[in-house]
Amino acid sequence: QVQLVESGGGLVQAGGSLRLSCAASGRTPSVYAMGWFRQAPGKEREFVSTISWGAGTTYYADSVKGRFTISVDNAKSTVYLQIDNLKPEDTAVYYCAVSWYQLIFTTTQVDYWGQGTQVTVSS
Repeated sequence: QVQLVESGGGLVQAGGSLRLSCAASGRTPSVYAMGWFRQAPGKEREFVSTISWGAGTTYYADSVKGRFTISVDNAKSTVYLQIDNLKPEDTAVYYCAVSWYQLIFTTTQVDYWGQGTQVTVSS
């Protein structure tokens, strides 16, 4: 089992930056990949980015490429999401996710979820 604790969300003006963190504890040596999803009010949860725990291979949704950067600190068992040039459409609850077996692109590939952290971007 893995426990995930997210932090770093908040209210920011458009054009600003935030860094989200997700600290994992528990069975972390078995983790293959981590990822971030987001869910805006009235919308489905959508893929944002994923990173493999060992090689550091990364993927991004087209909507965030060039503005979001995912990274992992294996020593701290923590994954980060640096968000730059925030836009109002980035407003959502951001969820951290873990998979034992694969990079994460869909919600069905997730083995564990974090509790979510709210990001609100004002125009």
